[in-house]
Amino acid sequence: MKRVVLIGSGNVATSLAHGLCGVCELVQVYSRRIEHAQRLVEAVRGATAAGGSRVAMRGPVAICDWGEMVRDADAYVVAVSDDAIADVVAAVPDNGALWVHTSGSKPMEVFAGQRERYGVLYPMQSFSRELVTPLEEVHVFVEGNSAESLADIRELAGLLSRHVSVADSEQRRRLHLAAVFACNFANHMWTLSAEVLAEHGLPQEAMLPLIRTTVDKLSHLTPAASQTGPAMRHDEQVIAAHLAMLDGDKREIYQLVTHSIEERNPINNEPKRKTEKG
Repeated sequence: MKRVVLIGSGNVATSLAHGLCGVCELVQVYSRRIEHAQRLVEAVRGATAAGGSRVAMRGPVAICDWGEMVRDADAYVVAVSDDAIADVVAAVPDNGALWVHTSGSKPMEVFAGQRERYGVLYPMQSFSRELVTPLEEVHVFVEGNSAESLADIRELAGLLSRHVSVADSEQRRRLHLAAVFACNFANHMWTLSAEVLAEHGLPQEAMLPLIRTTVDKLSHLTPAASQTGPAMRHDEQVIAAHLAMLDGDKREIYQLVTHSIEERNPINNEPKRKTEKG
């Protein structure tokens, strides 16, 4: 895995480019918009940028002119949106190299019939183009269409991270589902918290030590063991007071989450408090 081409320049590709350039020869970053590829290679240095203008549309996906892509690399990492993976595979002929995508939701069979050696390299992390995420401690889940492909993908993943595990497509789908709860939904809760604070002139940064402590506790306790709050205590007076301050979706979300916590933490087998919707 000495020479690697990275296809994509978005959230995942940005951190992958930084990780790859430190452990192998990142020879090219290819993006459907050349200016995006150029911006990324300027940050990582050493790679060349390539891309194409929008020459055709297939549904919502722009199809590029792939003529400038390096064709003799050892591995091609497809780090594009889930909907665009199949279009990339269809647009570029097989060259005998190893091809992987980075999606948690798409099966590796998106390559079947169009690539000889292929698989998945899925870094389970939340990525942003504006913030480079170091990959050494990110858990990376891999899959290959053969023992040889899997060995090569594990080797590549091992250059990026200390935590590499094999997971098939169904397992990755479950991982992605769990990640939505742990990351996307949790972040939305912080968004709602920030809105409550802003509505009453209170600083959002007041929550940061609390959020950090909540996350840090998970290094020592399970999420269930670290649960606190009025729902955990079945403190009906506090819960009622909170509900009286809320309306719309915030009230519904507060009720639903409170009910879920209470269901998992009954007190003396007392009947569970019902939501307004029964």
